[in-house]
Amino acid sequence: MEVREVTCRYGGSGDEGGVTAVDDVSLSVPDGQFLIVAGANGSGKTTLVRTFNGLVDPDAGRVAVNGTPVETDLVAARTAVGMVFQDPRDQFVAATVGADVAFGPENLGLSHAEIDRRVEAALDAVNMAGRETDRIASLSGGERERVAIAGALAMEPDHLVLDEPFTGLDEPARRSVVERLRALRREGTGVVVVTHDLRDVFGVADRVVGLADGRVAIDAPPAEAAAALPGLDVRVPEGDPAEPRPSDG
Repeated sequence: MEVREVTCRYGGSGDEGGVTAVDDVSLSVPDGQFLIVAGANGSGKTTLVRTFNGLVDPDAGRVAVNGTPVETDLVAARTAVGMVFQDPRDQFVAATVGADVAFGPENLGLSHAEIDRRVEAALDAVNMAGRETDRIASLSGGERERVAIAGALAMEPDHLVLDEPFTGLDEPARRSVVERLRALRREGTGVVVVTHDLRDVFGVADRVVGLADGRVAIDAPPAEAAAALPGLDVRVPEGDPAEPRPSDG
């Protein structure tokens, strides 16, 4: 993913008035990287990542995925960049687990056999195999988060973007989601976690991009970013966050 001089505004018209949520941001996200996009509420992090697959259209600048500008092929962008919203309920479109996970592949016009394969693989990846007929309304918060991840994985994206994925989850559910993200990273899927609380994923990440007032304030490996992060009003691990991260093996 390539982001070049992207600016996003809300309200106003053209270059006049309104609120600037993202201000002249440029960054490159290589395939397979585990990236944290950190910042306080209102720092622009959600708006920024939603430009990655065209959910937000920048007022200025350019976003490209696999070399193709997002606006020229939204289907390709949304296939390559899977998005999991802060509240999974905002993206569920079906009553049951299997039907919801199948929704994206169905819209790609895939064969029934291929759709079934993707649904089975995606649910297996999040430890929800065999739960296709479960009603989403009956699931716990952690299970809903995992189904939302499965729905994105069924599109077989190059990058998976998760917006505050740990909000409202208890400790076992948080650990389960982190382990799924570790596994995805090992398998070559790029992972982007948007958060103001880095404690769950700091030890897994390759890189931290910190935003303040819509601009990039930090772009560094976790050990180098650690000292500056508290100044962005985010939560970091206690102790020495610069210690080597746990093995993914």
